Amino acid sequence: MAKPGRVYWKGTLRLSLVTIAVEIYPAVETAAEINFNQIHKPSGKRVRYERTVPGIGKVENADIVKGYEVEPEVYVLLEPEEVEAIRLESRRSIDLVQCVDQSEIDPRYFERPYYVLPADEQAAEGYAIIREALRESGKIAVGQVTMAGREHLVVVGPVGKGLVLNIIRYGNELRPAATYFDDLPEHKIEADMMDMAVQLITRKTAPFNPAAFKDSYGVALRELVEEKAKGHKILSPPTAEPASNVINLKDALKRSVQDERAEPPKGGSRTKAKSPAGRKPAGTKGRA
Repeated sequence: MAKPGRVYWKGTLRLSLVTIAVEIYPAVETAAEINFNQIHKPSGKRVRYERTVPGIGKVENADIVKGYEVEPEVYVLLEPEEVEAIRLESRRSIDLVQCVDQSEIDPRYFERPYYVLPADEQAAEGYAIIREALRESGKIAVGQVTMAGREHLVVVGPVGKGLVLNIIRYGNELRPAATYFDDLPEHKIEADMMDMAVQLITRKTAPFNPAAFKDSYGVALRELVEEKAKGHKILSPPTAEPASNVINLKDALKRSVQDERAEPPKGGSRTKAKSPAGRKPAGTKGRA
C-alpha cells in the first residue's frame, strides 16, 4: 500500500470490539500559504529576537519556566517536571464511543480535518466495515484521542473511499452566541421583501464546488513575490471605481433578483426557482 506522505499520528481505531491499525495524515495543504519574515531592510538580514526581562535584560533559556497569570502581573510558576507529570500519556487509540447524525454537530465546533488510512493490508477489511457501516447508517462517530500530550475530541466519518477525522472543539471552548445576538433588534419583514429574498437565495442555489472559488489575494501575493524575485519593478494596478450605492434594502433585493436571472450560480448549473405565490407574510402563524 503506497504511503501518501509523512504520517502525523499512528495507532488504532476502535469501535466497540472492532480494532484496526490506522495512520493519520493532515488533510489541509499548508504549503500553499505564504508566510513572511521580518527583515532588516538596510542589511537584508532576518530580524532575530532575544528573550529579555524588564530591568534585567537578556535571560538564559535555562532560567525560563512556564507561568499562568492569575492576576495582573501575578503568575503561578510551573516547573518542567510538574507539567510533564500531568501530561496525558499518548494513548495510541481513537476510541469511538458514540454515533450521531452529522447535522447534530454545530459547524462552529469543527476545527481541522485529517485523513485516516488503514496501516496495512490486515487492517483494510475492518477499515472498510467501519466506513460502510457509518455510511449505511448516515452517522459519524464521536471519540477522543490523545496527541502531543493533549486529549482531543474528534469525529470520524466516511468521505468517498476513506475515513476523515475532524478535531472538534469542546463545549467550553465556544463562546455563547447569545452574548452577541440577544440584543439585536427585532424587525417585522414585509412579505414581498421576504419573497424576493427567498427567490434570490433559490436562484443562487447550486451544488457546492470548492474549485470554483479562488483566494485572489493569495494568488496575487504569490505572483507579486515571484515578480519581485525576478527583479521586476512592481506597478500598482489602477483603483477600481467604487460601486454605486443602492437606495434601500428592497431596491437591493429587486436588483439582485434581476441580476441573478442573467447570471448562473458560481458553483454550477442553475436550480429552477420555485414560485413564491401563496407565501404568507413573514412572522405570521403557520409559515414554514
